[in-house]
Amino acid sequence: MITGKFPNLRLRRSRKNDWSRRLVEENNLTSNDFILPIFLINGKNKKQSIKSMPHVYRYTIDKLSPVIEKAIKKKLPMVALFPYIEKKKKNFLGTEALNEDNLVCKAIQTIKHKFKNDIGIMCDVALDPYTSHGHDGIMNKDSVLNDETIKILKEQSLLQAQMGCDVIAPSDMMDGRIGVIRKYLDKNGYQMTQILSYAVKYASNFYGPFRDAVGTNNLLKGNKKKYQMDFRNSNESLREVALDIKEGADMIMVKPGLPYLDIIRLVKDNFKIPVMAYQVSGEYSLLMNGIYKKIINEDVILESLISFKRAGTSAIVSYFADRLDKIIR
Repeated sequence: MITGKFPNLRLRRSRKNDWSRRLVEENNLTSNDFILPIFLINGKNKKQSIKSMPHVYRYTIDKLSPVIEKAIKKKLPMVALFPYIEKKKKNFLGTEALNEDNLVCKAIQTIKHKFKNDIGIMCDVALDPYTSHGHDGIMNKDSVLNDETIKILKEQSLLQAQMGCDVIAPSDMMDGRIGVIRKYLDKNGYQMTQILSYAVKYASNFYGPFRDAVGTNNLLKGNKKKYQMDFRNSNESLREVALDIKEGADMIMVKPGLPYLDIIRLVKDNFKIPVMAYQVSGEYSLLMNGIYKKIINEDVILESLISFKRAGTSAIVSYFADRLDKIIR
């Protein structure tokens, strides 16, 4: 038996019923909070499964329309395009990135021709899908050359903008590339093309399935620790974001997502700028593996996605984006 005075306020009162829980909930998800990643592959009439990422596929250009139609029907604001480049088209300098007939360029044109501005298109700016060594820029021995790489990245950015890309997303982590790209886009008449900077991209162990999806996993020489952020650091992220905002970034990406919720909150609290998070391939595959093995149930997907909103994200790049109606039942 409870004795003595009990507090007047019982927080459980607002948790008693479903309607009251909904009434006071602080965070929720809608389709507006998501960006759908789409993997592209050369050829015709292909929808190719990815072994390390269940229910995620590579699509040929002629198979894109139903995917985009579904995304629009589900009211997703944007898709992100990632190419799987054939080995014969890769080389040391990643010159395929500047080919106006490459997979990304053809996909942008196809989507814009059919769907106009019904949905936004975001494209990565980096050389890793196109290089024979799997790194994000031009190599010199075991290092990526910063300034020489930026000269190519600005041309890649302009090409994507010319094709119709709405949001240029440099993910390479070269110092100073946002400023160079912004000035180059403006100079060529693309002042309204947005830049979403992967300002806070960690040298993470969660990227494995993605590298499998874009065909760089077995090509990568060494690692990317010389230019991507050290996962032991947090204050460094503020310096990266401050520089990119000053150089003209419209939005900021934190990648990976779930293991870096503290970084998302840190950035959001210090900079009043839209902060995106990438629920990366390793996070996705771990969740799906747990669900398949019945260690966890599917409700964990919603819980993980809500955590991004709770941390302060404006939107989430997620492979679950096209299944939101089932997740947010």
